[in-house]
Amino acid sequence: MHPDRQPSWTPPPDAKDQPRQVRRILRLFRPYRGRLAVVGLLVGAASLVSVATPFLLKETLDVAIPQGRTGLLTVLAAGMILSAVLTSVFGVLQTLISTTVGQRVMHDLRTAVYGRLQRMSLAFFTRTRTGEVQSRIANDIGGMQATVTSTATSLVSNLTSVVATIVAMVALDWRLTIVSLLLLPVFVWISRRVGNERKKITTQRQKQMAAMAATVTESLSVSGILLGRTMGRSDSLTASFAEESERLVDLEVRSNMAGRWRMAVITIVMAAMPAVIYWTAGLALQFGGPKVSIGTIVAFVSLQQGLFRPTVSLLSTGVQIQTSLALFQRIFEYLDLPIDITERERPVHLDQVKGEVRFENVTFRYDGKDDGEGAPILDGIDLTVPAGGSLAIVGPTGAGKSTLGYLVPRLYDVTGGRVTLDGVDVRDLDFDTLARAVGVVSQETYLFHASVADNLRFAKPDATDEELQAAARAAQIHDHIAALPDGYDTVVGERGHRFSGGEKQRLAIARTILRDPPVLILDEATSALDTRTEAAVQEAIDALSANRTTLTIAHRLSTVRGADQIVVLDSGRVAERGTHEELLELGGRYAALVRRDARLEPTK
Repeated sequence: MHPDRQPSWTPPPDAKDQPRQVRRILRLFRPYRGRLAVVGLLVGAASLVSVATPFLLKETLDVAIPQGRTGLLTVLAAGMILSAVLTSVFGVLQTLISTTVGQRVMHDLRTAVYGRLQRMSLAFFTRTRTGEVQSRIANDIGGMQATVTSTATSLVSNLTSVVATIVAMVALDWRLTIVSLLLLPVFVWISRRVGNERKKITTQRQKQMAAMAATVTESLSVSGILLGRTMGRSDSLTASFAEESERLVDLEVRSNMAGRWRMAVITIVMAAMPAVIYWTAGLALQFGGPKVSIGTIVAFVSLQQGLFRPTVSLLSTGVQIQTSLALFQRIFEYLDLPIDITERERPVHLDQVKGEVRFENVTFRYDGKDDGEGAPILDGIDLTVPAGGSLAIVGPTGAGKSTLGYLVPRLYDVTGGRVTLDGVDVRDLDFDTLARAVGVVSQETYLFHASVADNLRFAKPDATDEELQAAARAAQIHDHIAALPDGYDTVVGERGHRFSGGEKQRLAIARTILRDPPVLILDEATSALDTRTEAAVQEAIDALSANRTTLTIAHRLSTVRGADQIVVLDSGRVAERGTHEELLELGGRYAALVRRDARLEPTK
């Protein structure tokens, strides 16, 4: 639907350094090393018990049965049954602990990625598709589930089983052991080749899944459906999605079939090894070689079959680990994203905020560099808004109005100069102070798919019903909410589409009133509304602005005439400043904007 915009960030040089990446993955399990130690003990115990069975079988065939020793036969049979029981019990306990550890690691990863993204600046989200972000958290971390929940335990378990089995095989007959292990290096080499091949395909597959997730998020949202239907593009969107899905089908098939024939050859060879052992032992007897008892041969083949399962599993695990490295790499990319907006090591905390806002020689560029190259979005802004005062910021589209307002709550950081709140650089304040001090009401009102009460309480989780109603009354939306069938328990719908634009704006205003910030940023809060609705919302805004420091970013000038000070921005600079009357008398840019509004106003 749209080109897949990726974060403008390049992985560090060592992002593809597998040993270092593996060490980083292992560090994820460090908090759970106690539980993993228990798993290791269970694995070791299970391996020792399982390799004891062939020795019991050898004694049964070579001693107990031929010599008719019933008592020994009973003990050996009981030992084999006990071995099976213990192996199963150890396996269940091992699975329980390892799965719990794996799920905790996945929880830690999801939380770490989500927390990292919560700390990213607004600029990151303006250049990254929402579906891409969601895909990293859902698909990439979800795709690692098998690796983190079972692969680590499977690796230890199978490795222990292989070592214990080989030792037991050597104890039985070292010559047959050499014959059994001749092709093992070749198998390891094949599995590494398959793993590298699947890793490359997995990287492509995850990118395609992210693209599909972004398409679904955009086109199946309420806004996307409205746009597709009204533009008559529903069929073309479906066709486009089908093409992306077709590409994913191809990648999924390639991923599952990569190296499948080579791994099948390994399986066939391993399955044929017992026949080779019987053949080798038979030839040795026929040509006068060392004699091997029937019990030894049967026990050896039993061990070899026990070696077959963990060896194939180890090779498959190696392939799976190499494949999952592609997923870990994508997650680590997000965890390594540089955070533009950070809190000082010892930030300033203000218990009481009066609300004086100053812009001191403020410069801003979206690339975050003050290197003098290219035209800045804001350049040399000097403004003062006293506590309780009001400033209106007007100007043509692209003049930098919203950017200037967003510097106060640190949605962006200045690249030159500074913004202060009560004389303190906002970059020196702690995030809690800024969140309590500055409220933003924008043109794009966002409401969660939850009840009206839940949306309002997002600003103040412990607010009482009385406080909700008082805020709604101040925003002139209480009567409408009360008239709904479920009142404040009414679910607002996806992005609040069950409410009109004016109603959503008044809900946003009520939410901000509940927050009660001393500084208020109004970013074109009424520009998308009709004149009648604008008048109702403006009354709510007037109630909200009372006794607060207010910065109003406006396209319609009818909402800013009463401001203490009006500034006109043009190409990132202050072109004019003064009161409404002073600027009209000046006859410059502001007066031209007023005349433009007069021409656009509908005739009564």
